[in-house]
Amino acid sequence: MEALNIAIQARVATLLLGEPGSGKTSYMAALAMALNRWIEVVIASIREPSDFGGLPILGLGERPNVRLAPPAWATTLYEKRNGILFIDEVTTAPPATQAALLRVIQDLVVGDLDLSQSGLSVVAAANPPEQAAGGWELAAPMANRFCHLTWTVDPIKWVDGIVNGFTMEAPRLLPEDWEEDVPDARARVAAFIRTRPELLINVPDNEAKAGGAWPSPRTWDMSARLIAAAESVHADETTTNQLVIGCVGPGPGMELLSYMENLDLPDPESILKDAENFQLPERGDHQFAVLSSMTNAVLRNLTDDRWMAGWTVIDRACQQGAVDVAAGAGRRLMIQGKAANENLPLPTNQLQHLVPILQDAGMLPGHR
Repeated sequence: MEALNIAIQARVATLLLGEPGSGKTSYMAALAMALNRWIEVVIASIREPSDFGGLPILGLGERPNVRLAPPAWATTLYEKRNGILFIDEVTTAPPATQAALLRVIQDLVVGDLDLSQSGLSVVAAANPPEQAAGGWELAAPMANRFCHLTWTVDPIKWVDGIVNGFTMEAPRLLPEDWEEDVPDARARVAAFIRTRPELLINVPDNEAKAGGAWPSPRTWDMSARLIAAAESVHADETTTNQLVIGCVGPGPGMELLSYMENLDLPDPESILKDAENFQLPERGDHQFAVLSSMTNAVLRNLTDDRWMAGWTVIDRACQQGAVDVAAGAGRRLMIQGKAANENLPLPTNQLQHLVPILQDAGMLPGHR
């Protein structure tokens, strides 16, 4: 339940997989109320593809055209803002309907209506295919758009609830600035993939496994977003594990979690305060993670002093032989820093090792 709460607030599409009658829909309604968010329940098994792709409508006039009109539930979510779309019985939706759902889940677009700026969160629910009435395994493209969470019922809590009334603890709310930590989480995930590049994408050849969680560039990015969200509310280890494994699967997920536990990165603020004495880690993946974390810290609080300290760290990394890793951090710092404040001073001395690389990238056209 904590994992579901975090995923909804982080706006990562989530699939609840559990037995029929186990309370998924009831809990979603209660959670939406606790979060003060509107919820629209759409039963996928009784819907047509046009209910998600839009109904073609002929527009008359000097230049007739066809538009894809959204259904009423989509219009309501657009008007309510920050709502929850709860797609129930998704595994009993026929393949054509599942295909129409792809853009809804990934891009939050229904027909010609764009919901991506409305704060919408998507949750789907399903019974295991063998327990669903006329169920299908999720197709790989559909499955890869979800964080998969297994829904279970605690018998002791159920007994207490049915006797004394079901209650729910107030869900923890993500802080408003939680997304500022997403770049750091992405840096750790990227550092891991540098050590295990074969795990970047691995589509299972088994239909049942392809309908679950598996690694792809999309799900690694979802994992990073959920890691940042979980850390922002100090979620316990079990919750974070559920979220990561729900995105990329148990094997890759546990590898990433173990890697992060042993990463032990220095505090980027400490690095910036003593930039002249920065010592680069020996391992390439650690170098990447440290410089990425430092760059994120500078961009979060961009001042002239911090900008110059960041370039001093990058220069120190070049002097210690990590020009390729430093170049990546330098490109990002130059592009995003100058975009935020074009009056930042040019770190002439610190750029000497990177001038050719930055010139090739078109960032220092007149620098000599």
